[in-house]
Amino acid sequence: MSSNDNRLETARILETLADELDVSPAKYEEAEKRYKAVCEWLADGVELAKYNPQMYPQGSFALGTANRPIGEDQFDVDAVCLLSESAKNITQKELKRKVGDRLKEHETYKRMLRPPEGGRRCWTLEYADASKFHLDVLPAIPDPLWASVGAHVPEEWAKHAILITDKTTWDRAVGWPRSNPPGYASWFKYQMRVRLEEAKRMVAMAKAASIADIPDYQVRTPLQRLVQILKRHRDIRYGGNDDRPISIIITTLAGLAYSNEADLAEAMESVVPKMRRLVQRRDDGAYWIPNPVNPAENFADKWAAEPEKARVFFEWLDAVERDHQALVKASSPRERQRRLEETFGTRDASAALRKAAAPTPSPSGILTGAALAGLAGAALATIAARAASRFNVSHREHLAWPMAHSVARIPLRATYRRNGSGKDFSNDSAPLPKGSDLMFYADGSSIPSPFDVYWQVVNTGAEAAAVPGGLRGQINPASSAGRGGLIQKEATAYSGSHWIECFVVQNGRCIARSGEFVVNIQ
Repeated sequence: MSSNDNRLETARILETLADELDVSPAKYEEAEKRYKAVCEWLADGVELAKYNPQMYPQGSFALGTANRPIGEDQFDVDAVCLLSESAKNITQKELKRKVGDRLKEHETYKRMLRPPEGGRRCWTLEYADASKFHLDVLPAIPDPLWASVGAHVPEEWAKHAILITDKTTWDRAVGWPRSNPPGYASWFKYQMRVRLEEAKRMVAMAKAASIADIPDYQVRTPLQRLVQILKRHRDIRYGGNDDRPISIIITTLAGLAYSNEADLAEAMESVVPKMRRLVQRRDDGAYWIPNPVNPAENFADKWAAEPEKARVFFEWLDAVERDHQALVKASSPRERQRRLEETFGTRDASAALRKAAAPTPSPSGILTGAALAGLAGAALATIAARAASRFNVSHREHLAWPMAHSVARIPLRATYRRNGSGKDFSNDSAPLPKGSDLMFYADGSSIPSPFDVYWQVVNTGAEAAAVPGGLRGQINPASSAGRGGLIQKEATAYSGSHWIECFVVQNGRCIARSGEFVVNIQ
């Protein structure tokens, strides 16, 4: 193999490894079902009902970076239990007790508490079934000082700041510990917004659904995959070492360094070297990794008193880059397997190699309903995200209008006619001959008038590129008067794979779009 072949093979294996590490959508749904059931029980209690308890996930399940456990370990799901109360009226100890007392009133939850007296911050429910699952419930109240805490953070992130319970601070005059899991999750999604939107759009189109109907947990971006890979590398290398890099530092630095790289391999080689440079060093020598939604909080605050944590962190970053290069430069499949198993564990590495060796169709565009039959959850999202990069060409004009909160999907039907004979054809179907007339029909029956219609045609390939203006790519007002511009006439002229998309604009906002309809031409 050439060095480039090795790199491509390593990239493919890392993608299948990420699939192996991933938590299934069913597990995310199970976690949501369970913490909602706990919340309902808390809210039904006389003592807590007046506080209007709300629960939401935090940590890796909220960020989409959770990994399957190693061996017999359990899924660790963290959830915040937010009560509407003021710190003027309740202490940390009282808040923790109230939540615990209500959990103990439930015969099943009472038996599931580990330990029965609660942990440092949370109440942990350990489910005894085969799901290998435990739920950490963190009592919290709103932070009244969120505006000052997040002075340099967008308001829509900062306003979700909370005060949390922590036994180690109960008897000290240090105030309540602060946190902001929803704000952090919003920041993390913002860092990968381009790839997240692409992946959700592709899955929505494949399922004939709206983007708003696609939960975040059904898609994965290269950033999420990278964090999963880095955390598993850490787990295998350091096991239960108390000084190993913590997940919030890995996730934060990776998020800061990520520039919407298109795939996992590119992210691995671009992001990891930057992570080291993003660790700040103050004049007094202290390391500083600020919380993106609370810059006053230092995720590396323990490094000063425990310098071994800093040493291990930088040692680990070196190991990540060294192990990745060893994979890329592996001289044989056997050596690659050995290195992959040593780095990421035998179970997941072996499964990833088997999947990578199996012949799989290469996605060539929008997934059809038939193509979905053998795909589910994160696997579909991974393929969809890769397919989305097909449409990232420089001559494609970007939308000038803001998007509505919920963008409808316009069904698009197409016909071609040649030598007097016409028939329908489907998205990304078999190549059509040159010299055919095409008609595209957008179904706008569900959209209230008035509205404006725009069409975008994007050509690719050497033939189109050789003709001035042949690549097209501009978004233009509808050129035909048929049904208010919802009919567009085109023709097959250049060999290659091209696409057309319809947009509906109302009151200066794009309220509906068809998605790319791919036309292949011989």
